[in-house]
Amino acid sequence: MEKIELLAPARNLECAIAAIKCGADAVYIGAQRFSARKSAANTLEDIAALVLYAHKYWAKVYVTINTILTDAELADAHNLIKELYAIGTDAVIIQDMGLLELDLPPIPLFASTQCNNVTIEKIQFLEKVGFSRVILARELSLDQIKEIRAHTTIKLESFVHGALCVSYSGQCYLSCAIGGRSGNRGQCAQPCRKMYSLIDATGKELAAKKHLLSLKDYNASDYLEELLAAGITSFKIEGRLKDVGYTKNIVRYYREKIDGFLDNKHYKKASSGTSQANFVPAPSKTFNRGYTDYFLKGRTTAIHSPDTPKSIGEYIGKVCDLRRNSIIIDSDKKLHNGDGICFFDDNGQLGGTLITRVEDPQVMPQSMSDIKIGTAIYRNADIEFENILKSAKIERKINVSFTLKEKDTQLQLSVIDEDGTEAAYAIEMPVSVAQNPQVIQQKIKEQLQKLGDTIFRATEIDLGIDPRTFIPISAINEMRRQVISQLILARETAYPVITEQRKPNNVPYPEKSLDYRGNVFNESANTFYIRHGVEQIDPAAETGIPMAGKRVMTTKLCLKYQLGLCSKQGNKVNYEEPLFLVDEMKKKYQLHFNCERCEMELYFSERVQ
Repeated sequence: MEKIELLAPARNLECAIAAIKCGADAVYIGAQRFSARKSAANTLEDIAALVLYAHKYWAKVYVTINTILTDAELADAHNLIKELYAIGTDAVIIQDMGLLELDLPPIPLFASTQCNNVTIEKIQFLEKVGFSRVILARELSLDQIKEIRAHTTIKLESFVHGALCVSYSGQCYLSCAIGGRSGNRGQCAQPCRKMYSLIDATGKELAAKKHLLSLKDYNASDYLEELLAAGITSFKIEGRLKDVGYTKNIVRYYREKIDGFLDNKHYKKASSGTSQANFVPAPSKTFNRGYTDYFLKGRTTAIHSPDTPKSIGEYIGKVCDLRRNSIIIDSDKKLHNGDGICFFDDNGQLGGTLITRVEDPQVMPQSMSDIKIGTAIYRNADIEFENILKSAKIERKINVSFTLKEKDTQLQLSVIDEDGTEAAYAIEMPVSVAQNPQVIQQKIKEQLQKLGDTIFRATEIDLGIDPRTFIPISAINEMRRQVISQLILARETAYPVITEQRKPNNVPYPEKSLDYRGNVFNESANTFYIRHGVEQIDPAAETGIPMAGKRVMTTKLCLKYQLGLCSKQGNKVNYEEPLFLVDEMKKKYQLHFNCERCEMELYFSERVQ
């Protein structure tokens, strides 16, 4: 049976443990250095503690080392990977091909989405040089994923939830060009969430002061079975900068979604145990900019969030009555004291306030400014739901079966868990006779079920003994403790460690030349590409090369399509190309529209005169 993985983000150890408790089969987390989320760093000690916790459930821990590296950093990155391997990390996620030139331990390597994993040829190459998994670009459709699967055998991982980078990952140089903060170095300043105006060649304004590069958040939860059929075996949630509440809510939501169809397919979850929680997950109640399925089913206009880059939360309803210090909302959703609400004013600007008191149907906001009859109200902070998440009772248990039987002169208690791991413990056979056999048998079962705060839950108990045999309860308790201790040790020994042996080869790279977008930042990467047949290699943008006139972003977002300016849509707006984006600092970016590839490119220009 194919193992299907739910992969969760972890900002820190707390988030990682919460994710595993909520049912994640694996977590990915950043180390102290070299992570594409520089502000989500973790010590080796915390990662080691996470490995010990996760491996109890046979859940995996992947560490991100997915920045491009300088020559001076390669040795430190090399040592870090060796240390991660030594503490039991299951894989590292990398971007820099220079690492493959080093004598790495046999730890599996995953090709980060920053590697721009879009084409069949690129993914075939990554498979042949020693990667065991490829994290696909978010922009791919289901049909494209199917094509990749049909021509490769490498494991495929796909994002299913979370924030979207407007550019192809690893191919955005906007932050680097503006202020030297490179996304490929884990320092992105998120200029895609800033405000821009769109002008044509004559200076005519086609869109004024909008968040024109800001996308909604990704939610592919309705397409999990289709992704599975297309060849995805790891469903990845984005969010290594999110808090523990987000982690609990979103991981639990996807765990329930996946469990809903795994039983009906020839698949099983990739780790042990069953997670239970006393809350109903609701993705609309945690940070989101509105949701989109992006390009899974083709292009739509429902991918854009031009009015705000902030979380709008869940839609509540429209204001139907306005009073002196209260509003009435046409909605069946209940608001609470302390909730945060937001709304768009007449100028399309997002405003917000707190709810001070609710006296159904009246809702009393802290401020009534800009709220009118007909205003659409969203809740971006549900205080009751947040408190539920904070105090939620969540546990994850591994099913075990006990068998108590007589063996020669001994009484043996054996246990087998849901993964087939076994243990046994025996004592000398008692010789006294039970006065009330039925009561004794019931008490034995009750005691064997008392697994307390262990990670196990007894689902079957087989008493293959003479019911007349009297067994002291103290003896049963000791046998249970001893056999569970033996089972824990057996599970540690049986943990499925995966190693990958890699040997350098000279498999041809799909391209003969690489410009700055090849992200070659060190001599080791340069050596790698030369060995694989690349003849022309330019230095990375991060080396400080002039970016004027260069492409700083490639995106599937097409502003002409989004704004109704595309001729294919029956465009009737008069404008002269080329089009330009202008930011609030008067920096100018020329747009190029590659209609054949359905992509938009931004070129770094100059200040507007």
